[in-house]
Amino acid sequence: MVKSAVTVSLVEAARGGPFILWDGLEAGCKTAKELGFDAIEVFSLGPEQIDSDQLEKLLNDHELSLAAVGTGAGKVKHGLTLTSPCSEERDKGKEFIKRIIEMGGRFGAGAILGSMQGFWTEEVSKDEALKYLAEACAELGEYAKQFNVPFIYEHLNRFETNLCNRVEESVDLLNSLGENHNVVILADLFHMNIEEVDICEAFRTGGDLIGHIHFVDSNRRPVGGGHIDMDSVSAAIKSIGYDRYLSAEALPYPSEHEAAKQTIESYNRYFG
Repeated sequence: MVKSAVTVSLVEAARGGPFILWDGLEAGCKTAKELGFDAIEVFSLGPEQIDSDQLEKLLNDHELSLAAVGTGAGKVKHGLTLTSPCSEERDKGKEFIKRIIEMGGRFGAGAILGSMQGFWTEEVSKDEALKYLAEACAELGEYAKQFNVPFIYEHLNRFETNLCNRVEESVDLLNSLGENHNVVILADLFHMNIEEVDICEAFRTGGDLIGHIHFVDSNRRPVGGGHIDMDSVSAAIKSIGYDRYLSAEALPYPSEHEAAKQTIESYNRYFG
């Protein structure tokens, strides 16, 4: 059965960005439980910001799971990407992500690679950047195996990366890793609305490689606040046998509580 999740950001400097809950883990877990979510997805400055024992207690007390953990602070805070022209910076980026994998792995949650994938530039050609990206994904996927979690690769829209922008490109990237790579695709409906010709067909293209979904509308507001045809999209998601998390990476519009409430109502309408 598809499960619901809501995003909790601990990065105060980014307040107002595309995460729904912003007032800490305790408040986030309380809201998630009250509204009926199955899990939370956490974005932090790094593993050192999270007390794993406290998080375990909060999840247990509120009967929640940890859906996934973000790695974006590696770029936002430390300026690290996996496609940097500097090999030392690429290595630092992988080490940062490995620590996130370890933190999430304790709770059965995969780590998401989004903005840390970087760009190809005049210094690093597209082919070279994709080679660095593939090598890093293979290494990080292998590292995540010890925790029995996948490594989660998120292709972004053209304004956030010039590497992979569509599901088809992510499928090609993962297929280049060979068998048993332990990497899955994160399909984010906001990015898909910008880049895909047909969102439903993109889900069918991704098939069982899709391992995480960001449940959000066309304008990054909660589902129901934009123009995505969710009747068709939900049918496509069901058609591929998807049974993991639909996680709300959306703006807290018009407020955090209302955004979370609208999200769970939309989840229940289409998947409950």
